[in-house]
Amino acid sequence: MRLATYEVDGKVVHGAEVRGGYVPLSDIGVSGGLTEVLRSDRGQLEELTRRTANLSPVHRPEQVRLLQPVLNPSKVICVGLNYRDHAVESGAPIPDEPVLFCKLPNALIGPEQPIVLPPVSSEVDYEAELVIVVGKGGRHIPCERAMEHVAGYTCGHDVSARDWQLRKPGKQWLCGKSFDTFGPTGPVIVTADAIDPHGLPIRLRLNGETMQDSNTREFIFKVDELIAYISQVFTLCTGDLIFTGTPPGVGFARKPPVFLKPGDVCEVEIEGIGVLRNPVVAGTAEYRAV
Repeated sequence: MRLATYEVDGKVVHGAEVRGGYVPLSDIGVSGGLTEVLRSDRGQLEELTRRTANLSPVHRPEQVRLLQPVLNPSKVICVGLNYRDHAVESGAPIPDEPVLFCKLPNALIGPEQPIVLPPVSSEVDYEAELVIVVGKGGRHIPCERAMEHVAGYTCGHDVSARDWQLRKPGKQWLCGKSFDTFGPTGPVIVTADAIDPHGLPIRLRLNGETMQDSNTREFIFKVDELIAYISQVFTLCTGDLIFTGTPPGVGFARKPPVFLKPGDVCEVEIEGIGVLRNPVVAGTAEYRAV
């Protein structure tokens, strides 16, 4: 099943992708919105998929604006150095356990929304990632039950200000990863019953040129290991996002380095999920109150 969050006629709708368009979840008997679907077990997902099999779209792609699939996750957790080759290109040792950091939810944007380059950074980098969407929450989840807590997967782009992440005093990973717009996700969530997360080709194209090209079979830590490890630390909640790491080919490791600039277009493509496309624009330091 493919789930989308979109805006149509000024309203936010959670829907299922059907035959090139979208059907609101309420039209297939889901009263609890996206959260209800994310918490569904495999049997319930299969039933919902059957309900959508012969439906015609209510909303066509040209009628909607796709948003990030999960609007307000309680946590956005990221895993560093989870592809062996990326650890090598970064000059880091192969980790013995997952390297964790957080990206604040304010960073999240959806497809086609612009990545805004902050005026206080001159080294903004790209990172294609598979993102786990947590279904049923839990704490101290054993590895053998971890996949029961995965609702599905989406494409993610862990945009990173390398000068803030790596060269500020104390190496400020949180700041370098959490500028507004530094967390594109989408275009859809593919539910866990419909995809194998450990054999997916993953690519990032910058202005049409392939910069990253790998496969999730290269994970150092697989999805069940990540869920079990992370849930030792804090309770995972429905809708939490886990960015699973990026493959080799990132900009700061290239010679010469390649950083994002206004006018660029980034595309993260993961087989079986789709393409997450975002333009890049220059930001300003103009004051605003919210």
